[in-house]
Amino acid sequence: QEERMVRDRTLLQVQEHEQPILWKVKFSSGNSSQLSNQCRNSVQGKLLITDELGYICERKDLLVNGCCNVHVPSTKLYSCDSCLPNGCCSIYEFCVSCCLQPSKQHLLERFLNRAAMAFQNLFMAVEDHFELCLAKCRTSSQSVQHENTYRDPIAKYCYGEYPPELLPV
Repeated sequence: QEERMVRDRTLLQVQEHEQPILWKVKFSSGNSSQLSNQCRNSVQGKLLITDELGYICERKDLLVNGCCNVHVPSTKLYSCDSCLPNGCCSIYEFCVSCCLQPSKQHLLERFLNRAAMAFQNLFMAVEDHFELCLAKCRTSSQSVQHENTYRDPIAKYCYGEYPPELLPV
């Protein structure tokens, strides 16, 4: 717990040296149900969880190692079920899973290269693809208009390059 708090605080500080994002996970998806391997996951979901391999599963199907049980039929890999073509999703865990698709790497690299100074502290501190997707999919000021209204009240979790379109006033 303490280690996680220190890590979260570190995410808010700019790293002294620029370290490239790690785009590959440390172990293959085929062995995610073995207890010797640990997975980070999206943690917060009441019903759904996404692990760092891109699997989304029901919380009850999460293994003790933090990975989704890939042998359960409802577990899906890189699922974009609640997502729109613009990269905005109505469910946070689907946003993270969809964002983790290897094909999204180029889009995310372009975003990082153009990240506004306001977001530099957050996005320059992420160390890998999973952390970047967790951060991108969280709601931010880019998801709101007039400081208190979602641009898209249904699909408010976005990994895409651009924020949702502004709603007409």
